[in-house]
Amino acid sequence: MATQKTFLVISALGEDHPGLVNQLSRAILDYGCNIEDSRMTVLGGEFAAMLLVEGRWNALAKVENGLPEIGRQLGMTVLCKRTGERATGKNLLPYAVDVVAMDHPGIVNNLAAFFAERNINIEDMATSTYAAAHTGTPMFSVHMTVGIPADLHIAGLREEFMDYCDGLNLDAVLEPLKG
Repeated sequence: MATQKTFLVISALGEDHPGLVNQLSRAILDYGCNIEDSRMTVLGGEFAAMLLVEGRWNALAKVENGLPEIGRQLGMTVLCKRTGERATGKNLLPYAVDVVAMDHPGIVNNLAAFFAERNINIEDMATSTYAAAHTGTPMFSVHMTVGIPADLHIAGLREEFMDYCDGLNLDAVLEPLKG
């Protein structure tokens, strides 16, 4: 019987400066653990990281106990939580959603509400703002991955989503995730 892996989700936030990824990943490696998945970015002047760390239970305990000191050394606020493997077998189809629009408040909330009302889980999301070429108009871009239940009529959902986005003046694409 295979044993279920145990993980630690680590969230770290602090003022951005060179070497943070090196120092954080070195500390995790030194405790005998491995980074299985991560998202790291600079938001404003802050560096933000979310890490899924895998290791034996005793190595994860060492990471948990060492995090306050690691956070102090790096000048970061660090939180962690134990978790297990992600549940599978829900029969979900991975779809990519891309939306671009003139920037205005409520875009993320509107998209989240559309999917939540249909019991569709947003599994990953990245947003950004930028200036439109030539005009400099503030633009907003959203890329997300959603898990659509296999028994849902995709063509109907796509049409509903496109109508919803048209009503909000959002340019959108909903397509199967590739790769």
